[in-house]
Amino acid sequence: MKDFTVNNLTQRVTEAYTANTETPRSKKLLSSLIKYLHAFVKEVDLTEAEWFEAIQFLTDTGRKCDDKRQEFILLSDVLGVSMLVDAINHPKGGDGTESTVLGPFYVPGSPEMPVGGDIRGRHLSEAKPCLVVGRVTDEQGTAIIGATIDVWQTSANGMYDVQDSDAPEWNLRGRFKTDRNGEYTIVTEKPVSYAVPTDGPVGKLFDLAGRHAFRPAHIHFKVSAAGCEPLTTHVFVNGDKYLDSDAVFATKESLVGDFEICHDEQLARRFDIETPFTRLKFDFGLMSRAS
Repeated sequence: MKDFTVNNLTQRVTEAYTANTETPRSKKLLSSLIKYLHAFVKEVDLTEAEWFEAIQFLTDTGRKCDDKRQEFILLSDVLGVSMLVDAINHPKGGDGTESTVLGPFYVPGSPEMPVGGDIRGRHLSEAKPCLVVGRVTDEQGTAIIGATIDVWQTSANGMYDVQDSDAPEWNLRGRFKTDRNGEYTIVTEKPVSYAVPTDGPVGKLFDLAGRHAFRPAHIHFKVSAAGCEPLTTHVFVNGDKYLDSDAVFATKESLVGDFEICHDEQLARRFDIETPFTRLKFDFGLMSRAS
């Protein structure tokens, strides 16, 4: 029988979990996880009460997850882990648009919309109409015809449709295709800054750290095309007061867009929106898929 002590426990646990692993990658992941988790426990002299509190925190995080909310993704986001994983896996190169976090409120299967389609399922009095236009190109700058743009955002009340029982289904969500010029057009509303949910474990973490929970105003985009690496990103509103203190550390200078006031009556009539409206022009560059 072996004696397990503070001095040998990390080595013994590592050996138990890596001796028969099937792949070198699994061995590396398991050994590093054990090494750094044990190192944390020893470095802070973790008490039993603190460890049980951590277990309860993770248990509560799981209980807060359902088909409309993913508290673990939110936790990953606010700890900066999501952004770190994104930065490691999607380094910018060539003319490609930079990526950022997916966030916990993406919903697959949003409705397909025509060019210039309106994703507003309702018209809140405080909402400002917004026309989003742009182009999708490959890394040589050639227009991509038929690229898919999946878009979603919060409403003017600071909530996504899946958070708001009064919102119609698929409010401010839609999928668009670029036209023969590689261009896209979306009718929506100007995004607003908002607080991430704080009624769960993540809120307790913010309270402990004395952090605010706000994200700068943005629109989410997933852009994909045949032969290209898919892109998951945001476009942030220039001038938003939370650009330098995003609750999930996801801002990048290249992803800040100018939402300009527009009084073009002809354009407003064409897309059936009132004036003045805000207009964002933002082009996306996709990189070739790695072989």
